[in-house]
Amino acid sequence: MYKEKLVTLQLKNTVYLNTMKIKIGKGLNLPIAGAADTDDVRCIYVDRVSVVPGDFPGFVPKVDVTPGDTVTIGAPLMHDKRCPALKLVSPLAGTVVEVERGERRRLLKVTVKAEGEACKHFDLTCNDAAECAALLAESGLLALMRQRPYDVVPSPDVLPRDIFVSAIYSAPLELPLACRITAADKPALDEAAAFLARITPGKVYLSHDASWTFGAVQGAEMVEVEGPHPAGNVGVQIANIAPVNKGDVVWTLDAVTLLRIGRLLQHGTFDASATVGVCGPAVAVPYVARTVMGAPVKPLLEDAETNDGRRHRIISGNVLVGTAVGADGCLRYPYRQVTVIDEGDDVDEFMGWASLSPSKMSVNRTFPGHFLKRLFRPDARLLGGRRAMIMSGEYDAMMPMDVMPEYLLKAIIARDIDNMERLGIYEVAPEDFALAEYADTSKLPLQHMVREGLDYLRKELE
Repeated sequence: MYKEKLVTLQLKNTVYLNTMKIKIGKGLNLPIAGAADTDDVRCIYVDRVSVVPGDFPGFVPKVDVTPGDTVTIGAPLMHDKRCPALKLVSPLAGTVVEVERGERRRLLKVTVKAEGEACKHFDLTCNDAAECAALLAESGLLALMRQRPYDVVPSPDVLPRDIFVSAIYSAPLELPLACRITAADKPALDEAAAFLARITPGKVYLSHDASWTFGAVQGAEMVEVEGPHPAGNVGVQIANIAPVNKGDVVWTLDAVTLLRIGRLLQHGTFDASATVGVCGPAVAVPYVARTVMGAPVKPLLEDAETNDGRRHRIISGNVLVGTAVGADGCLRYPYRQVTVIDEGDDVDEFMGWASLSPSKMSVNRTFPGHFLKRLFRPDARLLGGRRAMIMSGEYDAMMPMDVMPEYLLKAIIARDIDNMERLGIYEVAPEDFALAEYADTSKLPLQHMVREGLDYLRKELE
């Protein structure tokens, strides 16, 4: 990891003066087959969508609708019990057909069947920072953002020190930025960034890579980031720009959410459209789908999933941090990708996880595949057994952040709040440990451990 520096960059007749530039040395780009063909773009129309409150950490849902209710695009489906102004809204206009609950009446999802295209129009009058934050909360867009510390949905009552926007999509098989944002969207980005700048007393930072061709965004400080994944993780960007200390609150979002904010300000309506990469080694025809948030995955995979007679794992998201949803599942937050890989439970492989087959993807130099410049077709097998944490430094090699991950995880396991704070828990989110979890010799569920640690700390200190 290199120190940040100020540079002058000429790009498409736009001069970036005093642009911050960061080069990330640690990390890893996973060479996985099945990237979506960006020239194959299809519009996938769906007749229903589902909103899953479990995708929004820190949001304690109280449902506002019952089956049979009619809703418009942007109408509230549920609100947060602790902050009633914070809403999750409907991506479609139509009729609520299901409010599904689980054990102890825990709300699992709300499903809306499409009928019409009516939209809720929001009052865009905002006189101060508090009213700007309230608009984001009411429109459902604040729920698409995250707060550090704790990696939870932000509260509109606590204004952030800074706001960080990531326009880098570096996770495995992620679609490039050009599939999501075009030159025609630049005015909406400018308006959204200026709007966010009204909320924070600090700065709005927009991180991008070399593929950014839209020039400087008004109201934002541009930061160019170079390096492998997790360069696109906003936690890595925060750690290298303006780290979060105890008592600080910052908000984070991606460029697509920034664009949705701009469209809200331009049209007064909630934009529920989603550009999704349908990809993975088990997808015969990877492509780009234009659909809506919460769409069922079955229409997305129709005529695309490989018919090889093997069991597949369908993941909403990427292979590092996505959620397994099954064939009857729906597109989950952040609504960007559906990845399909082999389950691997029907594989009869000589020597099992210890096989030296060159088709095996690994970060370990013991395996021949480590040295091959090729794309691999990994499956969902663990390929090893869980054991005590090995203090080998392999976590640190995957995390370009100023934390000591092994010691932080040990403090989380021990529920040692003092050491958790001292070792930087306020800076991290589960996704920051995803690559370390992949490379982990001990096969520990690092992301789950970090999520439990953050929830415990929040419960104890708030």
